[in-house]
Amino acid sequence: MKQSLLFMPTLREIPADAEVKSHQLLLKAGYIRPVAAGMFSYLPLAQRVLNKIEAIIREEMAAVNANEMSVPEVLPAELWERSGRYATYGPDLYKFQNRQNRNFILGPTHEETFTELMGSEIKSYKKLPLLVYQIQTKFRDENRPRFGLLRTREFIMKDAYSFSADQEGLDKAFRSMEEAYVKIFDRVGLDYRIIVGDAGAMGGSDSKEFSAPAAAGEDTIVYSDATDYAANLEMAKDFYERQPDDSPAQELTLIDTPTVKTITELSELLDRPADQLVKTIMLKTDDDRLVAVVTTGDFEVNEVKVQNFLGANAVELADEALVEEKIGAGFGSLGPVGLPEDVTLLVDERAADLANFSAGANQNGKHYTNVNWQRDVALADEAIGDFRLAREGDLAVEGKGKLHFTKGIEIAHIFKLGTRYSAKLGAQVLDQNGRNVDMIMGSYGIGVSRLLSAIVEQRGDEEGLDWPASVAPFDVHIVPVNLKDEDQAKLTATLEENLKAQGLDVLVDDRKERAGVKFADADLIGIPVRITVGKKAVEDIVEVKVRASHTNFEMRVSEIEDSIQVLLNGQED
Repeated sequence: MKQSLLFMPTLREIPADAEVKSHQLLLKAGYIRPVAAGMFSYLPLAQRVLNKIEAIIREEMAAVNANEMSVPEVLPAELWERSGRYATYGPDLYKFQNRQNRNFILGPTHEETFTELMGSEIKSYKKLPLLVYQIQTKFRDENRPRFGLLRTREFIMKDAYSFSADQEGLDKAFRSMEEAYVKIFDRVGLDYRIIVGDAGAMGGSDSKEFSAPAAAGEDTIVYSDATDYAANLEMAKDFYERQPDDSPAQELTLIDTPTVKTITELSELLDRPADQLVKTIMLKTDDDRLVAVVTTGDFEVNEVKVQNFLGANAVELADEALVEEKIGAGFGSLGPVGLPEDVTLLVDERAADLANFSAGANQNGKHYTNVNWQRDVALADEAIGDFRLAREGDLAVEGKGKLHFTKGIEIAHIFKLGTRYSAKLGAQVLDQNGRNVDMIMGSYGIGVSRLLSAIVEQRGDEEGLDWPASVAPFDVHIVPVNLKDEDQAKLTATLEENLKAQGLDVLVDDRKERAGVKFADADLIGIPVRITVGKKAVEDIVEVKVRASHTNFEMRVSEIEDSIQVLLNGQED
């Protein structure tokens, strides 16, 4: 393609609202343009990258016998009302009415749609297992879209769904999708980790995230430096073996602590380490239950673990005024002793092992010392669990190595949904015994458009973009210094013809620009191999630059045909 005919509006200045590298470079290089907050146009260069990513996805989906199809982006609200998510999904859901005042949504994901379809079309286990997928625009009304394509209100997603008659079928589909995703991300040139993930609003019994380490990532990856353990921070576990303190119980004592509001202040007042004190955090579930969560003073409460333990759709910090009305004390003076019966008590296992500890007395400005479980607070075994947020440097969950933190971009998520949707929407088949059983489902998503940003975050540099050959908008960028020179013009045409004959995508910079402008734009848009045709064209010698390795060297044109695949892989011949 001739560059003079390519719509590629580059920028010389980075817009002030572009905070992260990928947003800055994709704007500057003319790949994307904003239309509204969190909504972007994909210009020709970006579209070519997306097309190549989607082609890789389609190839790997075909390899696991997944069927590509598509369903509407606009969905009737009744479908989501039947699953229960219309009320629980939250403000991110775009809702509207048509002219007949019927409620609709813009699809953020399509579990309900596919479940309804398969439930109406498949009636026998003999038609299962089945994998279906689509690549489609999705919509979520993010409160604060930011970081370019990383957090948007409109985005491209590959969503796939598996339907099985038994657990074995689900497990097989889950494994095959995980393996397919590994191949996809290997092929697009990303560094990534497979981590334990939170199912969140999707639900289900098991989930894994694919996360690309990057400074701009909004997720925290927790990983062991001695094993392959990795998890999202919300799901991460440290290593702890329960060892209940069997010290003799001392007398429960009420003390005045009028100035104490924090664990640090209590620790200083009592001259006791924070891990020998407890703090009580009051949470509220989506169905208005109050939950008192007790941890040792040196840990923070992990709300996601609490939510998953309770099977709640959401939990949040309770309003202090509500807590004071219900408990009789505000934040800073709360504790497990004397809680009302309708307040659910959950105790982290580390706190459950303490004896003679200090805690808020549920009276403003007062604490208890020498609190003991069972004597002072009834504690059932089923109320004890891991409710703490993992800390960097602690022993990893297997007891080997230390936990380390890094930022990551979530690029994919796979879920074992089980029968959460099929049971509610009546998607059943007859099993081998002639009984109606709910289909067992999995859900598998890839954030296609955010892959552009993930790649740029990992590979972009001061000069611009650096695309892997597998997804680059063009394979080779030919830059003639002066097309008015007959030798340069002839050699440029020959190179273009020969490279295209090898099936390569070639961009020729035929613009009437200075050489320096051409070189800067070439580095900016990030095509893997640049071939400069200059003064030595008469000798059939050109200069080659490999974008990934930042190396420049001269080559004879006759050598390029045999070397181009090596060069595309970012290496010198």
